[in-house]
Amino acid sequence: MDIAERERMAKAVIDGNGYMTLGTAGADGLPWASPVWYAPASYREFFWVSRPGARHSQNIAVRPDVGIVIFDSTVPMGMGEAVYLAARAEQVTAAGEIERGMSVFSRRSLQRGGSRWTPDDVAPNARLRLYRATASEQFVLSPKDERLPFHLE
Repeated sequence: MDIAERERMAKAVIDGNGYMTLGTAGADGLPWASPVWYAPASYREFFWVSRPGARHSQNIAVRPDVGIVIFDSTVPMGMGEAVYLAARAEQVTAAGEIERGMSVFSRRSLQRGGSRWTPDDVAPNARLRLYRATASEQFVLSPKDERLPFHLE
């Protein structure tokens, strides 16, 4: 696969799916995988909302390095396409970044038939918080089951 094919595949996978599998680890090093509904701000930056008490949120607080996989689990065996990301995750706390992130999240939610979201939905007295992952490495899964790098912003 040439780089243009990799980038086309990555865009299709990220744009075409709604959930990513977020791999985290706690202070003890024990791994934990969680599906989260995401909204991409770009092909490197992803937002989601979660409870701060959720295991993956607590893991991010102590170990911000995460792994992410985005894929369509409905395709037949051997037909899968996937995007793999090494990323750094964080709870978004700055007011301007919350505003921007919730705008991205709400736009994607509305495009997919969901509801409108606002910064109030992730305010300190709310049940949920806004999180962001910024990818440092990007790979696609080749037809030969190899991870091939690509670079998209």
